[in-house]
Amino acid sequence: MGFENVSLVTEFILLGLPLSYQLQTLIFVILSVCYVVTLVGNATIIIVSLSNAQLHTPMYFFLSNLALLDISFTTAIVPKVLLNLISGNKTISFHGCLVQSYVYFLLGTTEFLLLAIMSFDRYMAICNPLRYGTIMSSKLCMKLIACSWIGGFMDTIVQTVLTFRLPFCGPNVINHYFCDVAPLLKLACAETHLIGMLDFILASFLVLGSLFFSLVSYGCIISAITKISSTAGRTKTFSTCASHLTVVFIVYGSCIFMCVRPAKSSKIDSTKIVALLNSILTPLLNPFIYSFRNKAFKDALSHKMNSKMLWKNEKNVRL
Repeated sequence: MGFENVSLVTEFILLGLPLSYQLQTLIFVILSVCYVVTLVGNATIIIVSLSNAQLHTPMYFFLSNLALLDISFTTAIVPKVLLNLISGNKTISFHGCLVQSYVYFLLGTTEFLLLAIMSFDRYMAICNPLRYGTIMSSKLCMKLIACSWIGGFMDTIVQTVLTFRLPFCGPNVINHYFCDVAPLLKLACAETHLIGMLDFILASFLVLGSLFFSLVSYGCIISAITKISSTAGRTKTFSTCASHLTVVFIVYGSCIFMCVRPAKSSKIDSTKIVALLNSILTPLLNPFIYSFRNKAFKDALSHKMNSKMLWKNEKNVRL
């Protein structure tokens, strides 16, 4: 890639979802509600986990980081989509496109690695309960989180730098609702086969590698569950495991459909809906699947709300 960036394009136009005004209004309302619920749900996990000493465990440490990732991930995409829908102005600057693309893929890649780490945490908790507290120390948890961010950074920076060093001198309409790599490569005024293949290899290695690790971990967990003598305990543990696997299949299934194939062969129109669901559906569901169904978290949340109401009542009495 020995060329300089001689791009004449200073901004791109995000084609988005070409719908009628009525459908755009409906999409705007739905996305707005989902976005607010996503922010509130994930922020609740972070606040309650930090404020309750009983939730200062590896599992909730990882869940808090997942909640932070989900807030950032959906914020990188949805506000711009909402602005485009309400204003009709679908332009994004060249550098704004670069930042959006980088942040989107950085957070998405980091989440894959974090989901693999969380599957390992559940494996240790269920399959090695006596050694769990010793192995999953605070120091190891911090190192694992750092590794997920470093891995996301290393994978994404290569893809972003190579893509945005390409010359863009012709059409500037991106057939997507955000600055995805595949439609950007189609607009470049240069040969992009090698970059597309590199993106494909990196995505395949990271996505399929972390998926394999997660499936092996949950496979061991399911094997351990079948050995639990208590029917109630076996049912409860399996229900939790099944809900976690649901998230894994949604996240990885949508990503494999969108990313783990050469960019030149991807049908952008068919991926836009899947990408939009991935951007809003998973961050929306994660709080309900991972935390709000958990008794310890519900008790902590109830205690937090009761304490806040008591504080307000005392304040009103004093006034």
